[in-house]
Amino acid sequence: MARRDLSRYQTFDDVTGRLDEIVSQVRDRDISLEKSLDLFDEAIALGSKAVELVDNTDFSAAELERLAEVDAAGTTEAAQAADAAEAPRS
Repeated sequence: MARRDLSRYQTFDDVTGRLDEIVSQVRDRDISLEKSLDLFDEAIALGSKAVELVDNTDFSAAELERLAEVDAAGTTEAAQAADAAEAPRS
């Protein structure tokens, strides 16, 4: 796979916007397999770019606190879903 030029995607919104475009294109039933695979490769590269952007972001204390709250809520929801799945059915 050739390295893609992702320099035009400087923000997380840029990346997610392009990913939304890719999803729309892939949903088109008339798209070729080759084009779908190219878009898949681009989406993978964009995912890596998104991770890089997040990893290099300096969050404020308030933002870090909010992220921790969201993470805790997600962890709690996941635990509740796992408990519900393991509960005996009557």
